[in-house]
Amino acid sequence: MARLVAVQQQNRPASFSALPSSFSDFNGTRLHTSIQYKRKVYQPKGALHVSASSSKKILIMGGTRFIGVFLSRLLVKEGHQVTLFTRGKAPITQQLPGESDQDYADFSSKIQHLKGDRKDFDFVKTSLAAEGFEIVYDINGREAGEVAPILDALPNLEQFIYCSSAGVYLKSDYLPHFETDAVDPKSRHKGKLETESLLQSRDVNWTSIRPVYIYGPLNYNPVEEWFFHRLKAGRPIPIPNSGLQITQLGHVKDLATAFIRVLGNEKASKQVFNISGDKYVTFDGLAKACAKAGGFPEPEIIHYNPKEFDFGKKKAFPFRDQHFFASVEKAKSLLGLTPEFSLVEGLTDSYNLDFGRGTFRKEADFETDDIILGKSLVTA
Repeated sequence: MARLVAVQQQNRPASFSALPSSFSDFNGTRLHTSIQYKRKVYQPKGALHVSASSSKKILIMGGTRFIGVFLSRLLVKEGHQVTLFTRGKAPITQQLPGESDQDYADFSSKIQHLKGDRKDFDFVKTSLAAEGFEIVYDINGREAGEVAPILDALPNLEQFIYCSSAGVYLKSDYLPHFETDAVDPKSRHKGKLETESLLQSRDVNWTSIRPVYIYGPLNYNPVEEWFFHRLKAGRPIPIPNSGLQITQLGHVKDLATAFIRVLGNEKASKQVFNISGDKYVTFDGLAKACAKAGGFPEPEIIHYNPKEFDFGKKKAFPFRDQHFFASVEKAKSLLGLTPEFSLVEGLTDSYNLDFGRGTFRKEADFETDDIILGKSLVTA
């Protein structure tokens, strides 16, 4: 039988000190920002309050990087027995910015860990079968072949909840994307699409969540961080083409809440849900919203034609250069889910609990910016 270990307060990070700064208000009035002034203590929005429910034995595939960090806390607070299945290369728990010592101690004493490689299918089958989990949240599954062994190991599984992606939709001139829209079997997320097909073909109660772009504290994708790096450096922000391309972002805490709402919910049985913010934003608007969130002056935006440049393997902009957004009306109607964070509020939460404290996932890289700006200056 696989050995489950309750994780104590290991690898606890030192507390962070916020970088001094000041805010823009949400009406667009800019307040002077200077590193000489102290930024007031930020009280996180989106406190992890949940309602009580019957305790379940829950397995999260992944759970130590981003989405699972917030989801696992909600589940533990709700009284569930939560086990994270990871390779053990990263600390199983970490204290979140704004989280009290007591809350962190309580969480880390209750979370359990099952160490293994999900691609070791024999180990997955034997270890999961031995533990008999009732609910599985698959946060990091990318291929259908990685999911089948889990289903084989748990024939009495009550619900399989899958993190898919809105990237499975076929590109269309008619937006927003609805859950019933055509999908693209050649998309880079085709593995997630094949996983959804597998779930539909098996005798299992499943729910699939399709986020659009996710943002928030600990985000390992350069979404808001890409803008924050440039704003902090006082650099222009290069945005492809007109900057009027419309996209959509959803806060990670709202996403975690959605994952909770589908648990044991009959309305979520064998259903797909788009999850994101309920408003859309242009690329230019996103740059301005990031500036407001971090208390920076309104940015200088440079538009460029990507076809005029060869960036090699480097990615010059973190979003797909097209309109890309989805309807969340189904989740609002069936799950009663209303996003807690507006875009600027959510970006402010992300900035204050992460980048504004001096933490980020990737170092600033302005190489492609300099190529764009160099050509723009010569043209001008």
